[in-house]
Amino acid sequence: MTATQLWLVRHGESTANVLATEAQRAGLEAIAVEHRDADVPLSDAGMRQAEALGHWLSAADGRPESVWSSPYLRAQQTTAIALEGSGLELPILVDERLRDRELGILDALTSHGVDVRLPEEAARRRWLGKFYYRPPGGESWTDVVLRVRSFLRDLDSTSGDGPVLIAAHDAVVMVFLYICLGWSEQELLDFIGSHTVLNASVTQLSREPGSARWTLDVFSHDDHLEALGVPVTRHGGDSNVHPH
Repeated sequence: MTATQLWLVRHGESTANVLATEAQRAGLEAIAVEHRDADVPLSDAGMRQAEALGHWLSAADGRPESVWSSPYLRAQQTTAIALEGSGLELPILVDERLRDRELGILDALTSHGVDVRLPEEAARRRWLGKFYYRPPGGESWTDVVLRVRSFLRDLDSTSGDGPVLIAAHDAVVMVFLYICLGWSEQELLDFIGSHTVLNASVTQLSREPGSARWTLDVFSHDDHLEALGVPVTRHGGDSNVHPH
């Protein structure tokens, strides 16, 4: 059997999301993060968003057959809080291939900070483009594509045909769309340029049993947040989508 539904969840708002947005708005070069990326926790708003996600799960059409999470704290917190609120007793399966994109020497820098402190890297990023640029010590988007492809192959070999809930990060959700919908580099960049994966939102993909072709049913669904009066937050990633 192979999975026929993917429920892709972005983690709730994190403390680093808040700090990064504040730094970008203030024109700062660096983000004052207090944790390594893997240990960044949810903000208070992020915890409320995860609780709202649990309400959505309790009323969703169907229940997940399995639940997977990035190993990063903010994703595991989101998943644990949501499952507790939903009443679903399912183990959280952690897979390192679902972790956020690693930024290497660009970690904790704003785009302005990269331009000022690492002008040669900024120029290299502009030349290679968002999709293929790999910062020293980090990953390109294509590196994330390779690990998500590997995850999907394993998922197909082990899962049944019920919904699979996957809690991860905005870049990872976008990569799932790129792979499952058969997009080109340009189609992915165009989509990223006009769409944001909201915190604690749900993106749903489906396909017929035995089919390799996926359909995007819902992107970044957030009605569960608005219904409970929980803040809707849209912390986007790198805004340098079309560097050329």
